[in-house]
Amino acid sequence: MTDRVTLNPASNVVDLESPDDIALADRMKVGREQIVAELRKIIVGQDEVVQQVLMTLFVGGNSLIVGAPGLAKTLLIHTIARVLDLKFSRIQFTPDLMPSDITGTDLVQEDTTTGRRQMVFSAGPIFANIVLADEINRTPPKTQSALLEAMQEHRVTVQGKTYQLAEPFYVFATQNPIELEGTYPLPEAQLDRFMFHIVIDHPPYDEEYDVIRATTALRNPELNKPVTGDDLIAFQRLVRKVPVADAVMRHALDIVRASRPKSTTSPDNVKKWVAFGASVRAAQFLVLAGKARALTNGRYHVSFEDIRALAHPVLRHRIITNFHAQSEGITSDTLVDRLLEAVPLPRSGM
Repeated sequence: MTDRVTLNPASNVVDLESPDDIALADRMKVGREQIVAELRKIIVGQDEVVQQVLMTLFVGGNSLIVGAPGLAKTLLIHTIARVLDLKFSRIQFTPDLMPSDITGTDLVQEDTTTGRRQMVFSAGPIFANIVLADEINRTPPKTQSALLEAMQEHRVTVQGKTYQLAEPFYVFATQNPIELEGTYPLPEAQLDRFMFHIVIDHPPYDEEYDVIRATTALRNPELNKPVTGDDLIAFQRLVRKVPVADAVMRHALDIVRASRPKSTTSPDNVKKWVAFGASVRAAQFLVLAGKARALTNGRYHVSFEDIRALAHPVLRHRIITNFHAQSEGITSDTLVDRLLEAVPLPRSGM
């Protein structure tokens, strides 16, 4: 890793607190490389997607993964759970799925020793470390909202009683962008709770060839488990200790504020094409993800490039386009590109 960052009062950059923090930062960088090496035994390509999923884990967030069928969305998350030796749960979202099918419910059971009946809580599939909400937009909003408390508070409430979820806890939700008939678009409030909107595209020719060759042969790779759940919890705490220069944090905020059509700093294309801009959570996740990106790249401070590199996955689901944009084929990704052009790097770049 690079040398320790020294105190710089002008930029608010400070050392990590102790040699233990420095050692843990090294452990996090090496751990990421080891996780990627294990994933490569099963997952071909999709480097950017893998990196964004790992940053979700290191920050302690939840992410939405969008891609056409057959692009290994479920396989990726399941494999990560195996590599980390974490409890994995997959929930197939359907129109008839009920909230209790996710959280669990109270059941009447008879005590075999006393013969008395009592209410016993039967935990639902949300009680896992990594939960895959498969095709989350295929279930009505009432059921979708069952994930809200779990994602935000890491707990669920059933019949007035609260149950804490085991740590670490993550939700990865998938959507199929092709089949939209009969689906229920996620409310903006729920979309905002996802740290990243990760897009999986079809791989390049050579990678697709490798996928076909690997998946049509007999294989049973043995996966090592280089990082534990306790490691992830320690990494999450470490990420929040990473210093951010005032100028970098303000740059993240400037990008987010410029996405709001009523802001005085928003460019004309935002005023024309955006119905609702990004929330405060967008700036928070830009900074947190920037911290994780810095550490996994061997740095103890966040750069402007870290912020700008993460703008698309953080903002694309938080910028809601209006009718004019939709009629002209303008996407949120296009608007993020325009935002980065409209909010240039400060002259004293890092």
